[in-house]
Amino acid sequence: MLKALEDMPSEFDLIARYFAKPTPQAVLGPGDDCALLAPSLGMELAITTDMLVSGRHFLADTDPFQLGWKTLAVNLSDLAAMGAKPRWVLLAGSLPRADESWLAAFSDGFFACAGRYGAELVGGDTTRGPLNLCVTALGEVPAGTALRRDAAQTDDDLWVSGQLGLAALGLAHLLDQVQLSHGFSQRCIAALQKPSPRIELGLALRERKLAHAAIDISDGLLADVGHLAERSKLGVEIYRTQLPYLPFGVAPELARNAQLAGGDDYELAFSAPFNARHELAALAAQLDLPLWRIGRFVESPSAYEVRLLDENGVILPITRKGFDHFG
Repeated sequence: MLKALEDMPSEFDLIARYFAKPTPQAVLGPGDDCALLAPSLGMELAITTDMLVSGRHFLADTDPFQLGWKTLAVNLSDLAAMGAKPRWVLLAGSLPRADESWLAAFSDGFFACAGRYGAELVGGDTTRGPLNLCVTALGEVPAGTALRRDAAQTDDDLWVSGQLGLAALGLAHLLDQVQLSHGFSQRCIAALQKPSPRIELGLALRERKLAHAAIDISDGLLADVGHLAERSKLGVEIYRTQLPYLPFGVAPELARNAQLAGGDDYELAFSAPFNARHELAALAAQLDLPLWRIGRFVESPSAYEVRLLDENGVILPITRKGFDHFG
């Protein structure tokens, strides 16, 4: 028994083996009490942190490579929403045990995502406990140019990227709440477990001055667009007939609920002026990423609410807006 305990890797062994990589963008990377970072001249730091808890944010049997990717991707999605370029990340986690095969796959997924989007892991912490993963991500944006939630303007168009609702349908399939065809279920599960943070889109929106405000869709379209409306002190109208197409072969009500309130999409919702429509269509083609104009921001002096309208302009009831961590 004592020999077995002696053979178990220490916290520092695990870090050195699976998470210590070169960090040429940092003055000093992992291995000291702190990392040392030097922001580029004229840049502001965009900093975000997100926690993923087993059983709450992901299923316990999620593939560790996919989980490693997603753990970082959900944080990079916040940087995308600000139009920030990823630079550095810190990773903290509690692990039930030192399962080296799990750690190897997890770190491979994490660094695959980091390499794809140009982020460096410069520090973090590990301890023993229930599986819980937390990333702090730092990006750079030229001073005064970040896409903020409070900058939408009256009569701005509301746009969203990608195909909303796939991740929620993937989760429902894994929980046996709905049965999807094999090919479509694989697409939905991939959207759930390996999301693509829209870094290129966020950078283009900021650099080309195409958007006034933006947010990433993590808790559900209605919930997150509501944050844009509240922070910008405006109302927003969403037109049901202009929403992205519903997946074929799924009950329309289920698909629409997943699209409006499912969450875990990690697409961008953003406000843009009328005169940006042509350039946004060209950008969608350039990025090979669908962009959908689904509504507009309006004056709303009494309540900064989201209204869903049918083809006749009739307000439709909203029973659920999105995921609530304490709901």
